[in-house]
Amino acid sequence: MKHLIDIKDLSVEEIDDLIKTAKDIMANKEKYSEKCKNKILATLFFEPSTRTRLSFESAMLGLGGKVIGFSDAANSSTSKGESVSDTVRTVSCYSDIIAMRHPKEGAPMVVSKTSNVPIINAGDGGHNHPTQTLTDLLTINCEKGRFSDLTIGLCGDLKFGRTVHSLITAMSRYKNVKFVLISPNELKVPDYIKKEVLDKNNIEWCETQDIEEYMDKLDILYMTRVQRERFFNEADYVRLKDYYILNEEKLAKAKKDLKILHPLPRVNEIAKEVDNDPRACYFKQVEYGRYIRMALILKLLEIK
Repeated sequence: MKHLIDIKDLSVEEIDDLIKTAKDIMANKEKYSEKCKNKILATLFFEPSTRTRLSFESAMLGLGGKVIGFSDAANSSTSKGESVSDTVRTVSCYSDIIAMRHPKEGAPMVVSKTSNVPIINAGDGGHNHPTQTLTDLLTINCEKGRFSDLTIGLCGDLKFGRTVHSLITAMSRYKNVKFVLISPNELKVPDYIKKEVLDKNNIEWCETQDIEEYMDKLDILYMTRVQRERFFNEADYVRLKDYYILNEEKLAKAKKDLKILHPLPRVNEIAKEVDNDPRACYFKQVEYGRYIRMALILKLLEIK
């Protein structure tokens, strides 16, 4: 049985195949409208989510399937003391595939060992978010037409940002990709990502605290919010939350074909004036997310 816990669970060839399928779904929605008829997706969200949960549910409904689940741990039996593994094992008796989000790193990996159906990691703490990465990859592929020969700026919370960690891991497998890591000292990319992914794969990268320093070099700018829920100290969050605010003035030197991505939700890190900039892709990104999740559901359920 195939699960998706980490983006590394997928080979480059499998990612390419998922992107090909997602593009075909975008072009031929009716062809796929009953591919998952009589199939059930369970969305088990032990941590709040709007986009990811609804994206999965919309994806399954778009394939003709059904959805069950919960959006709050308080609505599950874990509030009575049941283990997460028991909850998932029980729900796997009612469903064909499970999308799960949990605040603790490694939780989806643990439950995948006892689940009777495929598990999709919909985010585990500050660790991984592989389906957001697939969304990002489809966005990059559709908007830039390639994965190689790109300079990618990652800005904001690079320490706790699971989407950042997964995207670095995925893009490091392509040729001539460079990273510019833009963050305050307190929110730098963890050392294990630098050593085990960037350095190990001989990826060119640099760090800066200045969002404008390398703006003219970037092909992609990936903005992230400072995540209040990852901080133990409210004062630290307040001090760092508005460290970067992208506006038209800061984009003055940027390339005309720059693509601006953001996993959302946005707080203050992108000014509303940027929404009308043709380089802004973050709402397109949301739409792409639905189609790549449709492709992933088909793959894990082994539906041609």
